[in-house]
Amino acid sequence: MTVTALHVGGPTLVLDLSGIRIVTDPTFDPPGPHPVGARVLVKLSGPAVAAGDLGTVDLVLLSHDHHPDNLDDAGRALLPAAGRVLSTEAAAERIPGVRGLAPWEAVEIDTPEGPMVVTAVPARHGPPGSEAVVGPVIGFVLQPAAGPTVYVSGDNASIGIVERIAERFPAVDLAVLFCGAARRLDMAEALTLTAVDAVLAAKALDARRVVPVHAEGWLHFTESVGTVARAYAEAGLADRLTVLQAGVATELFPAEVSA
Repeated sequence: MTVTALHVGGPTLVLDLSGIRIVTDPTFDPPGPHPVGARVLVKLSGPAVAAGDLGTVDLVLLSHDHHPDNLDDAGRALLPAAGRVLSTEAAAERIPGVRGLAPWEAVEIDTPEGPMVVTAVPARHGPPGSEAVVGPVIGFVLQPAAGPTVYVSGDNASIGIVERIAERFPAVDLAVLFCGAARRLDMAEALTLTAVDAVLAAKALDARRVVPVHAEGWLHFTESVGTVARAYAEAGLADRLTVLQAGVATELFPAEVSA
């Protein structure tokens, strides 16, 4: 099975897996300010691919709906046309047509290559105790009938949570890690994985391949993809890391790879 990925920008990845097209946290707005309550998040760069150029989207994996760097206006407009949208239970209460999942809840998705099990996994969008401030977030583990097992972290900053996920899913082939060390002024700790934590996550999962996303395009990201690449090189894991060129579809696994 050939698996390809295309990075649109920010947390938005187009993943062609098991004969279906999957989009993570859709963000397609142009650069500019995005108010979030009393704060304003500033988007620095637009999408490498327009939402209308994606073709058929079979599945959207939405880690959470309440931050515009994970779901913006253009991304929100994409949802009704998607075959299926999975997100938090809170998102399902706010957005019609969204299937809400609790952590560790699984659903089966029909694909041309057999059933795919998608399991919602825990995520914590910041340091311990931040849940009441930043709201609920989930990640996902995808297990195709034949093909690589994929972990999509969502906006998770907890290595302890990654270790728990690794205990339940000991054979992760591809880890899509939301990095960037996102920060807000009222919190000293990062809201997403730092580069060092991204290395620890890869080790915990024993992931064969890692794709970093959500590390560029917004002012509140404090680490770049280059920072992640340097951390992987220093840890001797450079051969596991694939940094995608925005807008370019990249084959991640050869056709013979299977779970």
